[in-house]
Amino acid sequence: MTHVTGNTTSTQLVQYRELGLISYQKAWDLQEDIFQNTIATKIQNRTAPPELQRQTQHHLLLCEHPPVVTLGKNANINNLLIPEDGSNGVEVFHINRGGDVTFHGPGQLVGYPILDLDRIYTDIGRYLRDLEECIIRVLGDYEIQGERLPGATGVWLEPENPFRARKICAMGIRCSRWVTMHGFAFNINTDLDYFNLIVPCGISDKAVTSLEKELGRQVDMQEIRDRFLHHFARIFNMEIQHNDG
Repeated sequence: MTHVTGNTTSTQLVQYRELGLISYQKAWDLQEDIFQNTIATKIQNRTAPPELQRQTQHHLLLCEHPPVVTLGKNANINNLLIPEDGSNGVEVFHINRGGDVTFHGPGQLVGYPILDLDRIYTDIGRYLRDLEECIIRVLGDYEIQGERLPGATGVWLEPENPFRARKICAMGIRCSRWVTMHGFAFNINTDLDYFNLIVPCGISDKAVTSLEKELGRQVDMQEIRDRFLHHFARIFNMEIQHNDG
């Protein structure tokens, strides 16, 4: 049952790090470190006296990855159309998020929010819808109408048109003790040929697109990051604190 315990009115800080082009393994290790430390703090706070309790922190990591394919914990291996051993130059990872198979690569904005939802709202569905809304609003800045497809997480263009429906942003998360990790992959200047290596998100009858393809021009990645941060801060009522450490 959905319950709300967090304070959704007061502004909270989120520690933001721009990781640049980083290997998937290194980013995953960083996520896991922050994720586990946050959970450990919450567990310690349950038995510590009030004066020794520590406030958890929210984190947001943005990056790009070299070409890599990831399979969520419920993924169908038949949706992977390349060898798992990386012999074709694309690494493959089995990971602990929800969702099926996803591609990450250069020109794609990948975001990993590691948030303590106990401090915001304890509602996974609402969290995913808010994350989608961040992407929808970025697309709106470019006069593109991003939409949701009922029953499928992520952001789509013309989802109800069986001949035109195409996905521009994939999402998959993990949540434990109301702490999130993993996140979204937003196609900006992505080489869409890589999606021929997989059945994206296990959906074979719909296409994949990018902002570059929709606009007919490349888009500055820093511009996209700035727009995303602006909308993320507004939707989650957070102040972005840049952390270069």
